[in-house]
Amino acid sequence: MARSGLPGRREAGVICPHCAASLTGKERAGRVCGPCGRRFALDPAVDGKGAHDIRIRRIVEHATGQGRLRITLHQLWYLSLSHHEAWPPRPAHGVPPRVRRLVAWPVAVVLLGCAVLGTARGPALLAWAAAGAAFLVLAVASSMRHRPARRAGFAAVPDSTTFYRRMADGWTDVYGGLPDGVVDDEYPLPDPSVPSGRPEAVILCTDSSVGAFLRINGIPARLGAVVIAPGEEDGAREAGFVADALRELARHRGTLPVVVVHDAEPLGVLMAPLVRAAHPGRTVVDAGLPVAVARSRPGAVVLAPHGSAVGAHELRTVASLSEPDAAWLAEGFWSPLAAVPPQLLESVVVRAVERARSAGPAGTGDADPGFLAWPAEQWPADACAAAGAARSDGGAPDTGRGRTGPGASRKKGGGAP
Repeated sequence: MARSGLPGRREAGVICPHCAASLTGKERAGRVCGPCGRRFALDPAVDGKGAHDIRIRRIVEHATGQGRLRITLHQLWYLSLSHHEAWPPRPAHGVPPRVRRLVAWPVAVVLLGCAVLGTARGPALLAWAAAGAAFLVLAVASSMRHRPARRAGFAAVPDSTTFYRRMADGWTDVYGGLPDGVVDDEYPLPDPSVPSGRPEAVILCTDSSVGAFLRINGIPARLGAVVIAPGEEDGAREAGFVADALRELARHRGTLPVVVVHDAEPLGVLMAPLVRAAHPGRTVVDAGLPVAVARSRPGAVVLAPHGSAVGAHELRTVASLSEPDAAWLAEGFWSPLAAVPPQLLESVVVRAVERARSAGPAGTGDADPGFLAWPAEQWPADACAAAGAARSDGGAPDTGRGRTGPGASRKKGGGAP
C-alpha cells in the first residue's frame, strides 16, 4: 500500500457543497469550487477538522428535527465540536530544577574539593571515592523529574471565538445568513413565549442560551408557562442570578409550580433546594441535567474552567448528591445544558412542566414530583454521529468514533469557557 505523500498519490478531496465534486487543494483555492465556480464557507484543510459546510448543514438538520425546531448559535457550537477535553487541577510533583541546582552543585563542589585535597594529602582511594560521590550527586540531580502544577481547564476544537467568527463572517458572507433554523442568541430575540392567558407554571432556567431556545420555539407559550432566565450580559453561572430569580418568582402567584432547568454544576443543583426553601408552598420539579448523566455519559460535554466555590459536603447535604457526583463538581467539573441534543432538551422540559402542572399543592402527599429522571437512553453517544455528520474532509458520512459530543453559557470575546 502506498504511503501518504508519495508521488502519484491523489490528494484527499473535499466535497463541494453545491455540485458534490471532489476537490483537491488546487481545485478549491480561495474557497471557490473549480468545476462549478461557486464559493463555500469552510475548508477543513484551512479551518481544521470538522469544518465543512455539508457537516454543519447535517448537524443543523438533525438538531432542528428537519426544521421543526430552531436552535441558537451557541447550541450549534457545542454540537459541531470535533474535539473537546477537560482536565482536573494537578499539584506539582518532584523537585524543581532550580532547587536541584542549588543543592547539587554546592555538594558536588565540596566533594570535588575533598577529592583534590585527598589526592595531595591523603589516601588515593578516599580521593577517588569523593570524586565519584560528586559525580553521583550530579547524576541523581539531573535524573530527577519535575512536573509543574496545572490548573483545571478545558480545550475545544473549534474554540467559541473561532466558531462564531466563521459563522458570522464566512458563512453569512457566502450564504447571506446563518443556516436555516439557527438564531444568533447574542442579539435580542423575538419572544413568542408569553402565554395568552394566566400562566400555569414557571420555568426557571439558569442558562441564557437554553432560555432563548425555549422562547424562540414557543415552548413556554405552548405549555402555558413563563420563563425566568438570565440575560446574555448577566452570565448564567453568576450567583447573583439566584437572588434575581427568587425576586422574579415572588411576583407570580404562590400556587404556580416551578420547573428548574439547569446545567450540571453547583449553582444549578442548588437552585431547586433554594427555591423550595424560599417558597415552601410551591411544587418544584428539578429537571436539570443530572450530574450522574453528565459525569458518565459518553456524549456529554464536560467543562472545567475553574474550581467550585461550593464544597462537596454542601453539595451532598443541600442538593442530596451522591459522594462521586459531589466530588466531581467540587473538583471544578461541570456540564452545560446547552450541549444537550435540542430535541431531547425539548422533550425533558415538556414532560417536566406537564408533570408539575398535574401535581397537587406542595404538602399534599404526591405534591412534589421532586427530581425528573432524564431519558438517558434517548441521548446518542455522539450527537454528530446521530446527525449523519459528514467526514471532517467533507467526504462520506463519519461514524463519529472517538469524538465526544457537544455547553456553558456563551462567553463574549473568549475561546472555550
